[in-house]
Amino acid sequence: MNPLIEVANLSYSYRAGSGNEVAALKDITMKVFEGELLAITGRNGSGKSTLARHFNCLLTPVSGSVEVDGLSVSDKCNVASIRRQVGMVFQNPDNQLVSSIVEEDIAFGPENLGLPAEEIRRRVDWALKTLNLKNLQYESLNQLSEGQKQLVAIAGVLAMKPRCIVLDEPTAHLDPRSRREVIKNALRLNREEGITIVLLTHFMEEVTHCDRMIVMDMGEIKMEGSPREVFDSEEKIINLGLDFPVSAKLAEGLRKQGIRIPRKTINAEELIKSLCQLK
Repeated sequence: MNPLIEVANLSYSYRAGSGNEVAALKDITMKVFEGELLAITGRNGSGKSTLARHFNCLLTPVSGSVEVDGLSVSDKCNVASIRRQVGMVFQNPDNQLVSSIVEEDIAFGPENLGLPAEEIRRRVDWALKTLNLKNLQYESLNQLSEGQKQLVAIAGVLAMKPRCIVLDEPTAHLDPRSRREVIKNALRLNREEGITIVLLTHFMEEVTHCDRMIVMDMGEIKMEGSPREVFDSEEKIINLGLDFPVSAKLAEGLRKQGIRIPRKTINAEELIKSLCQLK
C-alpha cells in the first residue's frame, strides 16, 4: 500500500497552565497507508489526539515533519489542499454541527468548497444514502440522538469526499447501541467506499476489525501491528492502562474450561463462529 500520511521524528509540546512546557509527542515516526483502517489507541493523555490533529493542519510540528500525499502540514500554502484530503470528526458532534437541519448541515462543507449547486445536491444525497440517513434528511438536529448526530457529522465530512477521515473518539459519549452503529458505518466506508479511516479510541472492542493498530502512551508509540499481534501481549496491554477485548477474555476463559476455542480469537464474530462449529 502507498503511504498517504507520513510522520517523521515528530515532536510537539505545549505550555501548561502552570507555565511549564509539556511534551505531548516525542519523536513519533509512523505512516497511514492509502485505503487502510488504522486504529490509534491509548489511555487519556497518551498523545493520540495531538498526533491526529497534525494530519489536517490543526497543529503543526515543533520538530520533525508530517506530510499528506507529499504536502507538508507546516507550509501554510498547503492547508486548504490537505484539509480537502483529510477530514476530521470529533467526539462531541455539537462542536462540529453548524446548521439546524440535517441536509443543510451536510451541505455546509461542499458549499464552502465552492462547488456548483448540482454537485452539492449529488454529494448530500450520496452521503445521506451511504450512512442510511435519508429518513432524517429534513429533521431538526435538536431532535436527534447523540448517535444520530455523530452520523450526521460523519456525513458532513464524507460529502467533501476526502481520501481519509479521522474519527477522534467518535463513540466516547454514546450508548453501546449507538457506538456499534458508528463503528459499523466506519467499517463500511472503509471496505465499500475505499476511504482511509483513522480511528482514535480507547474502547478495545472497536479496534478488533482494524487492519492495523498503534498503541500510544506518554507521547510515544509503545506497540504497533495487527490487532491479533498486539492483543497477543495481554500483560503489556494492561500495563499500558488499556483493557482487553471482552470477546478475547471470554475466549480465554472458555479455553481454560477445556473448550476448544482457537488462540488469538479477539472479536465476537470469531468467537460465535468457533462455538457454532463445536455444536
